[in-house]
Amino acid sequence: MGEFMQLTASDGHKFDAYLAQPSGKPRGGVVVVQEIFGINAHIQSVVDDYAAEGYLAIAPALFDRIEPKIELGYEADDIEKGRDYKTRSETDPALLDIAAARDTVAAAGKVGVVGYCWGGFLAWVAATRIDGFAAGASYYGGGIGAVAEEKPKCPVIFHFGEQDHAIPKEDVAKVKAAHPELTVNMYPAGHGFNCDHRGSFDATSAKVAKERTLELFGAHIG
Repeated sequence: MGEFMQLTASDGHKFDAYLAQPSGKPRGGVVVVQEIFGINAHIQSVVDDYAAEGYLAIAPALFDRIEPKIELGYEADDIEKGRDYKTRSETDPALLDIAAARDTVAAAGKVGVVGYCWGGFLAWVAATRIDGFAAGASYYGGGIGAVAEEKPKCPVIFHFGEQDHAIPKEDVAKVKAAHPELTVNMYPAGHGFNCDHRGSFDATSAKVAKERTLELFGAHIG
């Protein structure tokens, strides 16, 4: 199990992050980027899972710039609140927080970034806009079509659901067209298929996506 700590971004903003230590010497670091529901029990479990795989893992609380301690569930009211927080959040400040999280785990070695939902979008732009990541994984990133042509600074893998009504298939096509050198995986699942707290959870797709992500991280991080 991990614990919360406080980080400071390069612009002076102080915010929480959830950090989990591996049992032995770290293979490297992983920054886990949240959905629109904050650093809730699910995201904490994802961080714990990456620590169990041998990585020093951390999830920055990106909504702290609006309001601290946001941990939402997945009911209709939670979704509405999460969308509101996401709408009020800006990409550049979020990247400053992700960079601070990257720096925190960099002592463990090379660092990867993985994100889900809004975090899937941010994981991609973290890989294209800031230095210091050795690999990235983007799960069903909303709005990713608008930034599909950006050039990543490290290898990136994508995971999308074939029944995802939140991500237009045109967006996935844009990613594939812009980056034939990158792996874009499609799964027989909907949006949020990795989250076992949601009705859209698909255990098989989540398992395969994680295996593929770990394979990429193992090759480029350790």
